[in-house]
Parts: sequence; structure tokens; C-alpha cells
Amino acid sequence: MTAPAIEVSGLTKSFGDLRVLEGVNLSVPRGSIYALLGQNGAGKTTLVRILSTLLPADAGTATVAGHDIAAQPDRVRASISLTGQFAAVDEVLTGRENLVLIARLRHVTHPETVAYELLTRFGLTDAGRRRTATYSGGMRRRLDIAMSLVGGPSVIFLDEPTTGLDPQGRRDVWQTVKDLAGRGTTVLLTTQYLDEAEELADRIAILNQGRIIAEGTLADLKKLIPAPRVEYVEKQPSLEEIFMAITSEIPATDADSATHAQQGAAR
Repeated sequence: MTAPAIEVSGLTKSFGDLRVLEGVNLSVPRGSIYALLGQNGAGKTTLVRILSTLLPADAGTATVAGHDIAAQPDRVRASISLTGQFAAVDEVLTGRENLVLIARLRHVTHPETVAYELLTRFGLTDAGRRRTATYSGGMRRRLDIAMSLVGGPSVIFLDEPTTGLDPQGRRDVWQTVKDLAGRGTTVLLTTQYLDEAEELADRIAILNQGRIIAEGTLADLKKLIPAPRVEYVEKQPSLEEIFMAITSEIPATDADSATHAQQGAAR
């Protein structure tokens, strides 16, 4: 049986009198997408910081990619990558220059080749020649995730990866995350968006007041509430579905003219 990519047992953490984590236990299979749900202050980011060796735990144990976070922090850091809540790109540099910089910092051979491959993989080949200050939010986040893959980490932590993105940007990031798992990368993501966890996760854990209060597949979690009563109602499209349908049908360059034409017809 293959060992889990992440194994956590009895992890606790306090800041002064504030108890943030209260004996967290979880296990993340290799090559899977694992979503950690919780409200603000639930302890999601604290847990990610501990697992990525940025913060020591008060008690408990954890291994990431087979390495103990307390006894082997260097090996853990060599096996992981962490993407925070906001894209950490240098806006003065181009997309390609950002990737080359990270490749050199991680002592990767042939940094230019690595940058080209990642730009191609993330659909940023043309944008790679532009300064990242000109990128949309979704493009910055894709570049940020691409930067986190330099060096081929086996585990990637995504801390609320779609915060502040528009609907199209969110969907772009969702597809990126699915592609990562499809290539064998283990992804642990934190999110407040229930639809995001439902769309992406193989397994979901709900963190509340420092404890995991429920964990399993979406089907497992659905069994925790009473069976729904069957009713037949007309399903109306959500605003997001309307937005995506309209914007996918109208080319970006023609959007303004289409809007003017619709306004003229209304008059």
C-alpha cells in the first residue's frame, strides 16, 4: 500500500491564550486533490504553514512526502511548493523572467528551457514576453502556480487560490489544479468556497474551531445529513452560468460593439 503524501496526527498550535489547532488528524493520498474547508479563523492557513515548515507545531506529528516536518524540514521544503492567497509575482519582470528567476534560485539546470515549458503548459507563451503588471488576475495566478512547479515538487499547497478572481479566472485555476493532479502532483488546497471544493476535491475535510469535524468524499459528507425530499421544480440558470455562456459566445474584441448593438435594438 502506498504511503500517504501527507499524514497528520494530533497537531496542535496556540498563539498565547488563543488555541488555533486542537489535535488535527488527516491523511492525504498521493496524486489526489484534498480540500480543507473552513471559515476565517478556523486554522486553515496555520495548518498549511506548519506543514510547509514555516511555523512549528506545539504538539503532534506530521510527514509530507515521507519526511517528518520537525526532524527533516529541509527535505520537506525540497519536496513541496506553497502558493499563498495572493499571486507572488514580480510585476517589473516579464512572465518568462519570473520563471527563470525562480529556476535559478532553486538551482534548476537549463532555467530558460524550464521557463519555456511552463509558459507553454499554462497557456502563457505569448504573455511570457510581457511585464506581469499587464496580466489579468487569472493570468497572474496561473503564472504564480507555474512558478511553484519549478523543480517538480511532489506536493503543492494552494492557500485559497481563487481569492479575488472573476468567474473565468476561477475556472482557469480550477482546470490548472485538475491538470496538476492528473500529472501525479498531490494538491492540498484551502478554500471558503463550497462550490470550489465540490468541483475539485477527491476528499474534503471541514475544519472548525481548530478541529476536523468531518472528512471524506463528497458522497461521504452527503450521508451526514438526512436524505433530501424529492421535489420537481424548474431549474433556473445561476448568474455565473449566464455570465459564462454569454462571454464564451461573444469574442472579447467584439464585446463592446455587441453591447452597443443590443442597446440600439432596445431603443
